[in-house]
Amino acid sequence: MKTFCFANSRIIESDKAQIHPMDIGLIRGYGIFDFFRTSNYCPLFLNDYLDRFIRSAEKTHLNLTFNKAELSQIIHELVEKNDLKNGGIRMLLSGGVSENHFSPTKSSFFIFCEDLEFPSEGKYEKGVKLLALEHIRSIADIKTTNYTFPVWHSNIWKKEGAEDVLYHMNGEISESSRSNIFIVKEGKISTPSKNILHGITRKRLLELAPDTEVRNITLQEVLDSDEVFMSSTTKKVLPVTQIDNRIIGNGSPGPIVKKLLEGFAEMEQKISV
Repeated sequence: MKTFCFANSRIIESDKAQIHPMDIGLIRGYGIFDFFRTSNYCPLFLNDYLDRFIRSAEKTHLNLTFNKAELSQIIHELVEKNDLKNGGIRMLLSGGVSENHFSPTKSSFFIFCEDLEFPSEGKYEKGVKLLALEHIRSIADIKTTNYTFPVWHSNIWKKEGAEDVLYHMNGEISESSRSNIFIVKEGKISTPSKNILHGITRKRLLELAPDTEVRNITLQEVLDSDEVFMSSTTKKVLPVTQIDNRIIGNGSPGPIVKKLLEGFAEMEQKISV
């Protein structure tokens, strides 16, 4: 099936999109992206994602020549042209072809529409395993394209039967490679406050659970939690029932993560009707 993307200045067939091989997005891994999804043709939480993408471009000194209204219009055109009822949308801004092969210059900009798969129902019913890993993502508050470390390490966690990793440093946790982390202890929800990407799904969960504590959380607290769960665009709200060889709580998804998953589904339905 033919798909269409936005490449620099116009909508074209996706397989005709091109980027220069000397773009520092390739040779230096310098670029940003963002990813969100549609539900019943509605780009969910679009304003939030566009705000974050624009902030990321400013913080990384990348040249984004489109404003928020223009980006929104392009995205809605792509949704219609690709008949993207339920799928993913990826915005990508590269560092450009630089004279010194290092400094950001005129960027290449793309928006792609993609198929989207969520974790299996069994993972929501039973929870998933994470591997604790000593690491902090570089400039964690920006969604950069530099995923070299987790892509390399993913072969290890797959062999261990894990869904992903849990980053920690100096005894404190931050996030997973592509998700935010929440813990529950005696009915109280907490989520890390630093060295994280401020996820849009995380933001919505904080609206659903406004008493959540946003604070520093130790790895030991996570291991001793009653419930642990992760949040992201592609995972929604996914229970975590094991970290390394440690079973979390009673080894099954708890009542709070189930309630938040239901609440998030209701929120999505109201927006996409």
